[in-house]
Amino acid sequence: MSGLYESGENYLETILILQNKGMSVRSVDVANELSFSKPSVSRAVGILKSGGFIEVSSDGYITLTETGKEVAGRIYERHLVLSKWLMDIGVDEKTAAEDACRIKHVISEKSFAMLKDTLI
Repeated sequence: MSGLYESGENYLETILILQNKGMSVRSVDVANELSFSKPSVSRAVGILKSGGFIEVSSDGYITLTETGKEVAGRIYERHLVLSKWLMDIGVDEKTAAEDACRIKHVISEKSFAMLKDTLI
């Protein structure tokens, strides 16, 4: 879908969500949100930066590039649509969110589009 591994997509989605909450995002914020170690997040930030998905300011603040915003937005949309669908069929909110987090990375574009069309 994006050329990134699932973990990279999750990092981008998390950055987007934190920015949507009005936060100026740094690696420590991502580490706290995902309950990952700071070294793991630092490594991922380096990979995402070299891939052109994020920029990191001299004082450590992370912003999504246009490519990063596109990928993060697509992943986040999948998460929201899949969570809604699962809750609509009776799955509790916590389970729906957890399952949507896994499904969003493996569902095909075609299947997702069809599912999204049936919900809208």
